[in-house]
Amino acid sequence: MRFKITLSYDGSGFCGWQIQNNAKTIQECLQEALSTLLKEEIAVTGAGRTDSQVNAINYVAHFDTSSGNLDASDLGYKINAILPHGIKVHGIVPAAPGFHARFDARQREYKYFIHRSKDPFALGYSYLYTFPLDVGKMNRAAAKLLGTHDFSCFEKVGGNNKTSICTVSLARWETYSPDHVRMMGYPAVEDDYLVFTIRADRFLRNMVRAVVGTLLEIGRGRRGEDWIDDLLRGGSRSDAGESVPGHALFLSKVEY
Repeated sequence: MRFKITLSYDGSGFCGWQIQNNAKTIQECLQEALSTLLKEEIAVTGAGRTDSQVNAINYVAHFDTSSGNLDASDLGYKINAILPHGIKVHGIVPAAPGFHARFDARQREYKYFIHRSKDPFALGYSYLYTFPLDVGKMNRAAAKLLGTHDFSCFEKVGGNNKTSICTVSLARWETYSPDHVRMMGYPAVEDDYLVFTIRADRFLRNMVRAVVGTLLEIGRGRRGEDWIDDLLRGGSRSDAGESVPGHALFLSKVEY
């Protein structure tokens, strides 16, 4: 029988989603916990890879089990008791036999957080970037990402994807107020905090971090907005901006 899992995780203590040799990953922790509880070898399939240090909210995965009369609610309670603190399972529910966490996903959404002046309470989940930025320019450049394009210029070398074509439906920078600013009066300048949201049918390896790094280069005036057009027309990974750190990136939504 097939089951769907929803979970969230803090990626700081893991080397990404996918199992690797000699590295702690989310997928490995889930499979070990489920195999222990169900007393059979369990393979877990996720909605997609996330890189080392990258976080996720309401991530989706599935697994198959031969265990009969499985109490999914009780399993969810037990698995949270043995998983590392950085992983929380929100629910385990029966799924259709053909459901596939990766291939059935229609859209995925990522958010990347930056703060523009030193903040001890933002550092763990936000990227400190102190250069002056033209957010309007960054949003005009981001709009050029919308639609269906070959995004190989933002793909990590060796990604081994069959295609680099993706369809982006949203790419936008916005200001926001973190909880410690909004609720507890932490002194901060307006517009100190920015979040970039991007939504697409699929993402390439390292794509979001490379896109953010490229847009930041544009925002600080080192490149023009048309750089995006040039990259999408046939640029290579070395032509685009540097990848930003993974700790400030969240997979925020998977739609089916």
